[in-house]
Amino acid sequence: MIRNPVVANQFYPGKPEALTRELKTLVEPADKKAKKEPALGIVVPHAGYVYSGRVAGQVYSRIEVPPAAVILGPNHTGQGSPASLFAEGEWRMPLGPVRIDRELAQKILSHSRLLTPDPRAHQQEHSLEVQVPFLQYFNPGIAIVPICLGWLDYEECREIGQALARALEGLEPRPLIVASSDMTHYETQKSAEKKDKTAIDKILKLDPEGLLNVVERDNISMCGVIPTTVMLIAALAMGAKKAELVVYANSGDVSGDYAKVVGYAGLIVA
Repeated sequence: MIRNPVVANQFYPGKPEALTRELKTLVEPADKKAKKEPALGIVVPHAGYVYSGRVAGQVYSRIEVPPAAVILGPNHTGQGSPASLFAEGEWRMPLGPVRIDRELAQKILSHSRLLTPDPRAHQQEHSLEVQVPFLQYFNPGIAIVPICLGWLDYEECREIGQALARALEGLEPRPLIVASSDMTHYETQKSAEKKDKTAIDKILKLDPEGLLNVVERDNISMCGVIPTTVMLIAALAMGAKKAELVVYANSGDVSGDYAKVVGYAGLIVA
């Protein structure tokens, strides 16, 4: 199956030259980059690049991007099944076609009773698409397995996270797990920072169940909490020892409107 971009020229430039120029402004310059490190998973935002691109760019600049990535994103549209995996074909992106890693996709599906090969959830979903140009920038030949997730309870998250870990076990280099998430939506800067800190603290403690619980308890509008929970479960099963907050920002830093911000966090799990 072929998927064409749906948010090119909206969330990011749709022409390859313009997109490459934009990405160069968002990632860390070569002379300022810290040493790249292997990562099991990352948390990166998915707003338009003008708002959250620098946060994502700083994370991608810090890590080694392997030949394959599993991208977990929230289902904003409500289409498709609750745990939808895009199983075969390619995504035709401005920087060139990106192959779906069919073998890895089938391996993941074989370990999970919840994941379904269903492209419908992906057709209009932006949260996974906006990660692909960053992945291509750092590894032009990358293959992906996109997974779009609706609301799941913790046991369902655990099932999918453990399935991912089993599927990735023994693969070298190990595919990266990308959790695509914005943080608090449309609250004051002060409120957003307070709420987001409680969620970020759970990620830093490698506490996926605590993250899901605090987001529900405190009504934190972190749209990618399910992808992040699943990523943490998988990373822990693969031996994760630490998490690091690379950067936290919000939309007001660009718009100047701090009365209704969206929070953006970039984290690395290794």
